[in-house]
Parts: sequence; structure tokens; C-alpha cells
Amino acid sequence: MSRHDADAAAPDGARLDKWLWAARFYRTRTLSQEAIDGGKVRYEGERAKASKSVRIGARIVLRQGYDELEVVVKGLSEKRGSATIAQALYEETEASRQKREASAEQRRIQAASFDSVRPDKRQRRLLDKLKRTLIDTGR
Repeated sequence: MSRHDADAAAPDGARLDKWLWAARFYRTRTLSQEAIDGGKVRYEGERAKASKSVRIGARIVLRQGYDELEVVVKGLSEKRGSATIAQALYEETEASRQKREASAEQRRIQAASFDSVRPDKRQRRLLDKLKRTLIDTGR
């Protein structure tokens, strides 16, 4: 029996890229492989290859957009199922959840405090009039 056959027959492990896809962190296996290769996924604190065997109880840290999630593996699957099944495969740590919520709140505050720099119709007309005046006077 070759090493590849032993990995395929092992019921206690799943490929990292397939597990991330099955847990619905990424829409395709290709995207999960690219995230792993790009260093956006850490398995037990270290960069891993897509073929890394995932074990129950392992900690996985991954970036999704602005957020960094830390999850603990609760179940194994290499087949993509429904969202409820996918959510049963992992549990987000409390520290990760708090950090993610604080980051989201910070982004909301920044977005609310950002004043639009785009002029309204009246301001645009005044700017156009000013530009025409400056061009006509040769400034």
C-alpha cells in the first residue's frame, strides 16, 4: 500500500483545502488552495500545504476579507454539504468572535464618520463657474 493510498483510507484526516471548501469558507477548492498557497491560512500556527491532513481539535486561522477567523475543527468532511452541516464542522473561538465583532464595529464607525467629499449639484455648478472664471481671466 502506497503512502497516497494510506492517506485516502485514513478516516481520521481530511485534506486542508477540501475541508475548508466543505466547511464553506471558500466557494471553490481552487480558491481554498490559493488562500493556503498565499499564506492566508495557518494550521496549528504554521503555514501549511493544501494537502495537509486536518485532525479534529486542530486550530486553523484564516483571513476572509477584513476579518481573521480562528476556528477549532469539530468534524471532518471532504464533501461539500448544506450550510448547517458545514457549520457543524468547526467552532469559532470566543476570542476570535470578539475580535471580529470589534473590527466590524470599528469599520462601521469609520464609515459613518466619513463625510462625502463629492459635491452636490449646486456645489458642482459653483465649481464650474469658478473654473470658467479662472480660465477666462488667464489664471
